[in-house]
Amino acid sequence: MNEAQMKQRTKEFAKEIIRLCRKLPHNREGRLIGDQIFRSGTSIASNYRASCRARSTAEFISKLSVVEEEADETLFWLEIIDEIGIDEKVSVDLLKKECNEVISIIVASIKTARKRR
Repeated sequence: MNEAQMKQRTKEFAKEIIRLCRKLPHNREGRLIGDQIFRSGTSIASNYRASCRARSTAEFISKLSVVEEEADETLFWLEIIDEIGIDEKVSVDLLKKECNEVISIIVASIKTARKRR
């Protein structure tokens, strides 16, 4: 997967997270979880874009590490939504699958960049 494709993929993921947040219940738990997953889920794309502009390999690895952390946090919130059954209309299976794939790609990219260093 090239840089442009990954930028698009993470952007689409961010849009799906936004759509998910719109479906969460308008109660305390829905708002709190929604705020958390909104921040982490959308920052994957923005931080990936920032990594593409890195000035060095070390900076690239550092920025990709932030992407990995944000994706892992997003996966955590998706698991919480799924496990507590926050709303029967909210399904997160596809988002969890995509998030796991993004994490795998990012981890592989970090390993490759470390080897090249």
